[in-house]
Amino acid sequence: MKIKIYYEDTDCGGIVYHTNYIKYCERARSEKFFSLGLRPYENSNGFVVHSLEAHFLGSATLGDEIDVSTQVIQVKNVSILLKQEIHKNQNKIFEMEIKLGYINLKTHIPTPIPKHFLEVLNAK
Repeated sequence: MKIKIYYEDTDCGGIVYHTNYIKYCERARSEKFFSLGLRPYENSNGFVVHSLEAHFLGSATLGDEIDVSTQVIQVKNVSILLKQEIHKNQNKIFEMEIKLGYINLKTHIPTPIPKHFLEVLNAK
């Protein structure tokens, strides 16, 4: 997913604020569903972040265009591990692994991830 960097994304030096890279990854995961007319939740069930490990390898600045990619690393019954990368001009500037759990959003009880959601996340 391509994202243009706007003034609101940057700090006073014109460099993307560090937490925005995580937001861009969240946006890319959501867009996989939205682009197919779906939502990343179903009935009372949805994804929640369990944990993440982020590596800041470079930076983006005002006016840059970045590309966010998502790759499935591991699937379990009620969780999924993803690797997401952000590139600027073919150079990797950010990467993270994020573990998402799939739960009932009212009771917080883990529930199996629907097969069609896994297909969405695996799609290029």
